[in-house]
Amino acid sequence: MRILVIEDDLALSAGLCFELDSNGYLTVAAYNCRKARQLLQEDQFDLAIMDVNLPDGNGFDLCREVKAIKPELPVIFLTANDLEQDVLSGFDLGAEDYITKPFNMQIFLRRVEVALRRGSKVTAPPADRWTDGFLLLDFGALTAVRGGEKLSITPNEYKLLKALTENAGNIITRQLLLERLWDCDGNFIDDHTLTVTMNRLRAKIENDAHTYIKTIRGMGYIWTGGKQ
Repeated sequence: MRILVIEDDLALSAGLCFELDSNGYLTVAAYNCRKARQLLQEDQFDLAIMDVNLPDGNGFDLCREVKAIKPELPVIFLTANDLEQDVLSGFDLGAEDYITKPFNMQIFLRRVEVALRRGSKVTAPPADRWTDGFLLLDFGALTAVRGGEKLSITPNEYKLLKALTENAGNIITRQLLLERLWDCDGNFIDDHTLTVTMNRLRAKIENDAHTYIKTIRGMGYIWTGGKQ
C-alpha cells in the first residue's frame, strides 16, 4: 500500500514515514501543496495523509482538488486544528478521518488501517470513467476535469474521447471515428470537421506536460493515456 504523507514538520513527517514503513506500507513524503500536486499527478496512492496548515496553501483546499480528480482516494487529516468546525469541514470534504495532534502512534496506525480497508472496498472506476490523476473524464455525467478545472466539452468531443479511451493503445481509424459522430441535425460530419474537432479537443485536454492523443498519419489516432 502506497501512502502519501503531506506534512511540513520535517521531524513529524520522518517519524510518520518511519512508523508506516516499519508496518509494511510504502510512504512518499511531501512538505507542501506544490510537491503533493506533482506527486499525485505522476503516481498512484492508496491513501493521502495531509496536514491542514501547509506553507504554500491549505490542506482543505488541497483535499478539494484531490477529490475532484481522484474521488476514490482516501484522505486523513492530521492537524493541530481541533475546532469543531474544522473537523466538520474535513469530513464534509470527503475525508475518511480527522486526527488531531498530539496523538498516540498505535491508534494512528490502526486508523490508517481502517481507512485503507474502507478504500479497498471502493470498486475500480467504472467503464464510463477514465482518469490518470490529472485528467478525469466521466462519460456518464458528461463532465471533464483537467488539473482540478472543469472543462467545457461538446457532445461530439465526448464521443471522440469515449471511442479513443475504449481503444487505448490501439489505432482507431478516422473512418471509424466519422461513423461515431454527427452534427446537431443528425447529419454525419466530414473529414475536415473531424480534424478541426480533434484539434480543438486536444487544446482543451492537453498541455506541455500531458499529451493524450497521437496522430498516425494516413490512418487515425491512438489514445496514449499520457504515455508517449
